[in-house]
Amino acid sequence: MSVTVRIPTILRTYTDGKAEVPAEGATLAEVIADLEKNHQGIAARVLDDTGKLRRFVNVYVNDDDVRFEQGLETPTPDGAGVSIIPAVAGGC
Repeated sequence: MSVTVRIPTILRTYTDGKAEVPAEGATLAEVIADLEKNHQGIAARVLDDTGKLRRFVNVYVNDDDVRFEQGLETPTPDGAGVSIIPAVAGGC
């Protein structure tokens, strides 16, 4: 399955500044593995040391938050859009 992954600004150093990159995989885990193969170091920013999604990184497959789907096993249909969105906190 071929998908398009939207890369947040903070991670674009791994994708040579590209805001979107193609990736392959039938599940989110496979897509992240393919991202790592083509953009070394990006998986460590999305996954923690145990291989789970980092707590403060939100990932969507199309419009669905994978935390409420199947997590890393969420299917990524051909042509899907995957969005990686770091959580933002702070304020006054």
